[in-house]
Amino acid sequence: MTTAHNTPNVQPGELLDDTALFSLEDLARICHVAPGWVSERLEAGLLQADSLGGHWRFASATVVRARRLAQLETTFDADPQLAALTADLIEEVAHLRQRLQHLEAAMGHGPRPG
Repeated sequence: MTTAHNTPNVQPGELLDDTALFSLEDLARICHVAPGWVSERLEAGLLQADSLGGHWRFASATVVRARRLAQLETTFDADPQLAALTADLIEEVAHLRQRLQHLEAAMGHGPRPG
């Protein structure tokens, strides 16, 4: 696995390497939040991480989720738990849409008009 300790600023919408791991400080910098913000959400179970060598490492999917949480909390002045619930629902809808597209493709149906 690669680490992204010296990763330059990741821009919104940029695809991340699925094998990249980010430190707590990297994640905080990418999301424009304080490291304490990340720690609080980690302790509350709102973000997932692995502990490697006594340091937290976050996958790229967690970067996307953390950005979403930070955006929801800031934009809507949302409680962290409410922001996490909203993020869960957004992720579930995206997953279900992807499954529907795969099923339609397997059945030979084109995508439905939006």
